[in-house]
Amino acid sequence: MFIPIVLGVSIIVQVLIDVAPGDPARKLAGLDPEPGQYELIREQLRLDDPIYVRYGVFLSNALRGDFGTSFYTKRPVFQDILSRWPYTVILAALSVLVSTVIGIPLGIFAATHQYKIGDSAAVLISLITVSMPSFWFALLLVQLFAVRWMVLPVSGISDWKGWVLPVISLSLGYTASITRQMRSDILEIVRQDFITTARSKGLSESKVLYKHALKNALIPVVQIIGGIFGFALGGALVAEMIFSLPGLGMYTLTSLQNRDYPAIQGSVLFLSIVFCAIILLIDVSFAFIDPRIRAQFVRRRKRAAEGGETQ
Repeated sequence: MFIPIVLGVSIIVQVLIDVAPGDPARKLAGLDPEPGQYELIREQLRLDDPIYVRYGVFLSNALRGDFGTSFYTKRPVFQDILSRWPYTVILAALSVLVSTVIGIPLGIFAATHQYKIGDSAAVLISLITVSMPSFWFALLLVQLFAVRWMVLPVSGISDWKGWVLPVISLSLGYTASITRQMRSDILEIVRQDFITTARSKGLSESKVLYKHALKNALIPVVQIIGGIFGFALGGALVAEMIFSLPGLGMYTLTSLQNRDYPAIQGSVLFLSIVFCAIILLIDVSFAFIDPRIRAQFVRRRKRAAEGGETQ
């Protein structure tokens, strides 16, 4: 599904920018263009070509790693993307790391204290945080830590303090998702027969939990963490906009405002490819995490080698 998803995204983006209001040629021509300048710019940018022609040109160039030239920076779009990409990756990775470090232990705590005050508090906090808009929480953090208490910078990343507020604002909802998933998986696993068998052998509750239950419960959590990292790359747009970070999200937003078609298409397609690649790697990693999947794969290859099944 990797290839059809990426192709579908590229087609949708091409259609949306074609029907969206605004004309990049008119913005580039200025308020008082010379006679014929507007038409010349449209011809140079090939904006008068049919949509299928422009899409075909973009797709053929993109397959060679060429996303075109930005209308405004006058630099190759791929070069602009690579210069801003590290900021977005660092922001997304730190957010997922914070979410994982907090969410997994909190989910385990909630599951081991089911129907107690700690479990109810964890579930309530998760419900509130997952429902809270990230942009509202980011503005609240700015108001408290940057404006009122003045302990953290309001924008920029001149030092490590500049990353604190963006990472916290982006990781809030993801922490809640991991907590809920971890709690639900632990509660499901501890009811399985092999957990009952482990307990009947006289193993301590902590050994049953961390040696047997946790390994199996982590498989769905790994999947959700991979998806969260992909969503964090797109969700970084809000944090980059509020905290003025020079990442790919801010670049995409500026391109939308300027009707910079090559930059919009290139950045969205690039993010789509990265997202699909992350999901693909997560699926492949299951073969190493879950021995059942690995054994099933080995059996299929064996049957295929014997001529009983083609793979």
